Amino acid sequence: MTILSKIKHDLPAGLVVFLVALPLCLGIAMASGAPLLSGIISGIIGGIVVGSISGSQTSISGPAAGLAAVVLASISKLGGFEVFSSALLIAGALQFLSGIFKAGFIANYIPSNVIKGLLAAIGILLILKQIPLAFGYNSGHQDDFAFVQANGENTITHLYHALFHITPGAVIINFLSVLILVFWDIMPFKKIKFFPASLVVVLLGIGINQLFRFFEPILYLGQKHLVALPAVKPGDLFSFLHLPDLASLTNYNVWLTAVTIAIVASLETLLNLEAVDNIDPHKRQSPPNKELVAQGVGNILAGLTGGLPVTSVIVRSSVNINAGAKSKASSVIHGIFLLLAILFLSPFINLIPFPSLAAILMVTGYKLAKISIFKEMYAKGWKQFIPFVVTITAIIFTDLLIGILIGLAVSLFYLLKSNYSNPFLLERIQLQQGETIRLELPSQVSFLNKAGIKDTLLTVPAGSNVIIDGSKADFIDNDVLELFDDYKNVVAPEKQIMLNMIGIRSAYQLSDHVQFVNVLDRQAQQQLNPEQVVNLLKSGNERFRQGKWNAKYFRHQVNATSSGQFPMAVIISCIDSRTSPEIIFDASLGDILSIRIAGNIVSNEIIGSLELAIREMGVKLVVVMGHSKCGAVGAAINAMDNENIGFVTRKINPAIVTAKNISPVFDGGEFSERVEHINISNSIEEILNCSPLIRQQNHEGKVGLLAAYYDTATGIIAFKSLIWC
Repeated sequence: MTILSKIKHDLPAGLVVFLVALPLCLGIAMASGAPLLSGIISGIIGGIVVGSISGSQTSISGPAAGLAAVVLASISKLGGFEVFSSALLIAGALQFLSGIFKAGFIANYIPSNVIKGLLAAIGILLILKQIPLAFGYNSGHQDDFAFVQANGENTITHLYHALFHITPGAVIINFLSVLILVFWDIMPFKKIKFFPASLVVVLLGIGINQLFRFFEPILYLGQKHLVALPAVKPGDLFSFLHLPDLASLTNYNVWLTAVTIAIVASLETLLNLEAVDNIDPHKRQSPPNKELVAQGVGNILAGLTGGLPVTSVIVRSSVNINAGAKSKASSVIHGIFLLLAILFLSPFINLIPFPSLAAILMVTGYKLAKISIFKEMYAKGWKQFIPFVVTITAIIFTDLLIGILIGLAVSLFYLLKSNYSNPFLLERIQLQQGETIRLELPSQVSFLNKAGIKDTLLTVPAGSNVIIDGSKADFIDNDVLELFDDYKNVVAPEKQIMLNMIGIRSAYQLSDHVQFVNVLDRQAQQQLNPEQVVNLLKSGNERFRQGKWNAKYFRHQVNATSSGQFPMAVIISCIDSRTSPEIIFDASLGDILSIRIAGNIVSNEIIGSLELAIREMGVKLVVVMGHSKCGAVGAAINAMDNENIGFVTRKINPAIVTAKNISPVFDGGEFSERVEHINISNSIEEILNCSPLIRQQNHEGKVGLLAAYYDTATGIIAFKSLIWC
């Protein structure tokens, strides 16, 4: 987007922000107990200076309502505004240095539920604080975002008193303004970029009020319902500036105030910056360190010229985005308008009715706190929804900063709870050797995880097999390492727990500690019966389908199986590359013997191999597994008999004949699947007919035979019932 095309959006957006910022600057200055012009000075600095330096394209900076109470208390404590300006000068320097030394990373640790709670709370507050102005009740504190206001009222009583001070003219102007803003998208004026809805509302408010003045004086809004900008002549501008009292720089209280302002202003800026980026339609990310530098420069200048503390301000930034701003030029433009306004435009600006500005802020508030946002957060679960709601409630009934801190505290509580309850992957795996409890550590294991890990390990029953797998951990806190060391040397031996600690980096001075390996030995194999082996194979396929493969630790399994093998089953399967038995059964090294041949057919050599496996290795189960879309079956159906392929297809032909006898209609895929199932049964029948040993072992219940069918599309293995003679 070119500069010219951006200006078409940024100029009207800057004008709208200026119209909203002007009364806010005045109101915040009044609430802070500072000279009225100090708010305008900070608005100009926040727009032109901070806007130029900042890396944010949408954030608007200026005096913030959240700091009004801090400023008011500081001026009283320090004994004068000029002394306060010295503290603000130091605070700006501290912010500048924090940006240089990259302290802005703090923004990355602010949870999104708190950010969204802040935005929604601002939206609700905008509506609540502007309703009295919409009714024509102007107490002079509508810009105070704290629950308890400086005049002794609070948000609720302010609304209540507004009911007894309804001004018909204000209600009419506000109502028409809201209608225009709500239905602007269907109006023909929408296409005129330099004629935004907010500007129309302001001009309409001025026009209607002037009509009231001449034709219906009873509805006319007097000066207390209009913007009140002090008149300043260009030549007298510098006489309004309040220079800092540099002699007070040695005052301890000045430095204490400076540190307080720097922390509060920086925190509020980073929170608002994150929130503004969150509602930016282009989702641009603002560099927090650059923002701290910009805010630091702004507050240094504010301290030198008699301004108020400058921060990024969510209300004006939201208005800026909703007005269609495309770049930070809108911030600079709004600052220029503020400067021109106090020099040349005060007579015209003082005609703007507060109900018009209230309408702009009320609609902006609705966009920030729509019902859909609450539904979205509720759908994410209580861990997200409760901090979100608490943040909103706390901000409404306290103030911005305290409310945010309460929201962060609740969010931190859920973070600690989450780290306690689930800091690692905990699995109870039923393997060939019995149940194994496996703890897989995450990539980062901090001290926050210690309590959860400790409680889990202490609840492990005596005599269990436990694996602590740290192969995925890039960092393990020293507190957790000490816990593991105590468990290995004291707890596990006392409870007769067989413990494997593997994968923990040598830098942590904890080498692999292996007391057992999950491979079949003679004792475990002899305790299995064919039905149990079938169940283990089913469990393995279930893990394969769910992507929950059992960690194999092949290096240890190689050593454990080097002296002998005691497999539980023989799998006769096709050579198809998608049907590797070790993978689809999630088997460990030494668990199964795999015989692979096209079409899962059998021969004397294969039957001899089966007898060897049963007699010499103690195998308990023989599985013949076919699969869908078998190429060998397809070749047999298509009568492929050339060269040596015929040795395979001729073995499958009896299944084709049987399938045709069942249904002579050749129906493609369904016919092939029928042949595949019959071919499996034929292979099992041939094994029993050709091997007296296997037939005898099967008759005695020592060796089971099983037909299985693997679906290459789903990864599911369908098992038929065990076959017994």
